[in-house]
Amino acid sequence: MEAEKFSYDNRIVRNFAYATVIWGVTGMLVGLIAALQLAFPEFFNDYLGFKYLTFGRLRPLHTNAVIFAFVGNGMFMGIYYSLQRLLKARLWSDKLSKIHFWGWQTIIVCAVATLPLGITTGKEYAELEWWIDIMIAGIWVVWGWNMFATIMVRRVKHLYVAIWFYIATFVTVAMLHIFNSFELPVSFLKSYSWYAGVQDALVQWWYGHNAVAFFLTTPYLGLMYYFVPKAANRPVYSYRLSIIHFWALIFLYIWAGPHHLLYSTLPDWAQSLGVVFSVMLIAPSWGGMLNGLLTLRGAWDRVRDDILLKFMVVALTCYGMSTFEGPMLSLKNINVISHFTDWTIAHVHIGGLGWNGMLTFGMLYWLFPRLYNTKLYSTKMANQHFWIATLGIILYAIPMYIAGFMQGLMWQEFKPDGTLANNFVDTVIEMKPFFYLRSLGGLLYLSGAILMFYNLVKTAKSGVLVANEETEAVVTKDLHVNTKGEYWHKVIERKPIQFMILSLVIVAIGGIVEIIPTMIVKSNIPTIKSVKPYTPLELYGRDIYIREGCYNCHSQLIRPLRFETVRYGAYSKSGEFVYDHPFQWGSKRTGPDLAREGGVRGNIWHFNHMIRPKVITPGSIMPAYPWMREDNMDIENIGAKIRAMQTLGVPYPEGYDKKAKRDLQVQAHLIAEDIVNTTNQIALKGRNKNDLIKEIEQKDIVAIIAYLQRLGTDVKVKPTK
Repeated sequence: MEAEKFSYDNRIVRNFAYATVIWGVTGMLVGLIAALQLAFPEFFNDYLGFKYLTFGRLRPLHTNAVIFAFVGNGMFMGIYYSLQRLLKARLWSDKLSKIHFWGWQTIIVCAVATLPLGITTGKEYAELEWWIDIMIAGIWVVWGWNMFATIMVRRVKHLYVAIWFYIATFVTVAMLHIFNSFELPVSFLKSYSWYAGVQDALVQWWYGHNAVAFFLTTPYLGLMYYFVPKAANRPVYSYRLSIIHFWALIFLYIWAGPHHLLYSTLPDWAQSLGVVFSVMLIAPSWGGMLNGLLTLRGAWDRVRDDILLKFMVVALTCYGMSTFEGPMLSLKNINVISHFTDWTIAHVHIGGLGWNGMLTFGMLYWLFPRLYNTKLYSTKMANQHFWIATLGIILYAIPMYIAGFMQGLMWQEFKPDGTLANNFVDTVIEMKPFFYLRSLGGLLYLSGAILMFYNLVKTAKSGVLVANEETEAVVTKDLHVNTKGEYWHKVIERKPIQFMILSLVIVAIGGIVEIIPTMIVKSNIPTIKSVKPYTPLELYGRDIYIREGCYNCHSQLIRPLRFETVRYGAYSKSGEFVYDHPFQWGSKRTGPDLAREGGVRGNIWHFNHMIRPKVITPGSIMPAYPWMREDNMDIENIGAKIRAMQTLGVPYPEGYDKKAKRDLQVQAHLIAEDIVNTTNQIALKGRNKNDLIKEIEQKDIVAIIAYLQRLGTDVKVKPTK
């Protein structure tokens, strides 16, 4: 049969490649600034000018930039390059490719524009507001459409293993994103999660864990199956192992989300399912890692000199480390030490910096010489980048592992008389040296990325972009096939639509079994009669808490463990969170838990602490929030917020939205009056008390104080110590 001539679209690959590097450097820089804020808190955040640069606002910007901008663009870069060559077909639509590229960059710009302004849903890894979520879903469909249309016009019969992972990525991320993003808009810039409390926590970590699985893992495994054999110039070690790896991975991964909620108020059966499936994940994860490493058999002598293979070997090693550690952290006896600590930060960065970062760097070094039909500008510079990045990972991760282990043990330590050995701030002070080293590791890693950027730009300038790479291929997909005796999986590989549907069914099973019972079986989420809806002022204050990203440093979940109940009070019950849209359990304790904060300290303490935290609590690294003392509350839409909560099932009286503004002002006046009346005469500086009360009762700081003073007060507990 005569070969058909056609061309590959390299321009779209080039565009995503540059976006990968630019957004990668940007995301890493934001991460470095956030790390420096913890290492040198006295130089950051204590001034009005830092309103949009606090840790609570930068941390979600960093995670979104690295996950969706750096890794996302890197994923699309690698997929668009490999997909065309594996299918022996040009992308179905150049126009859809351009819409995908510019649409994705627009989404990233929207994130950059909104998150520092505090426009956020407050759900980890899903902070973007409702209208951006709609944009994400739309652009995701554009990519999927273009990919599947290309698959349908392919010139080969069977789909290579890499494409299996691309298909699973498309269908699963779409399912996760849509299901987790059900929100009720209040305005263009504000919405509330459709779910509440325990249900919201389960859906969020079903999404959060599997965003790691199906956005940071499965597409990169597909890219590993393409680029590692290409770089090694050898076939994949085992085709049958890749089959087991793929189907076992996508089935097991989706169940593991509840391991983020161990010792929480999530029903025990759901927690146990998360643990069991997390431990089983070791087998397929390591199967994939070994399949990649063993592909290099016979090529190990080249690893020392081949810069591409160096990056890929480190990437696979970090993938193996991370996917072994994850199941171990799901075991309760280990989780009790690691959860809420910097151990988790070390774990995720082994995956992010090591697995995703190093594989992306390797792909970029592979692609640029081929896209521009030239040689890499400097192999020596690329080698320097490898060692700088590797050292950066080590200096980042090891201190965080040590810090996390120390935190977990210091929180649990008791004196012989049965009292706690350490105040929370003592543990914060002990972390300082490790924060310094973490910042140094991040600086090295960023420096390596900048060095790579320079190397790639010089490479591009030394050649000319091959925008349309001419090639030819024989059409084989329509040839008569005798299926008798053919390996069973080959049949599925010829049927992409059926393959997609089967993948969706496989990944949906775990979510259905874990999530649906918590929504339809009332006994899974027992209610508590004394728990009442938030007052309008408390609801407004809760929105400020979310706006400032306080959930990034404070948890609101006391686990049924002795060292936690002694430190914070009675353990949390599921019925306490039924009106929390979204839940605020947190995943990291840079500051203490706040679940029982209400009534522990006076209003004046909170007032001063928000403005001068390092003075009120020596050793604290909490940023100051002086603008809360200056900014007036915008309460005109409080009625709309109450109506939204009523729609979500919160039992405010009918017509209460008309009275909410008045009740808010009454409660604000009482708090402001208490603050002024307990302020000493020197601090008043001769000001009239009534005038000062009228001034303070309009400020944001009164609302967040109201919210903090409400936490935990609906349930009678013993006073905290």
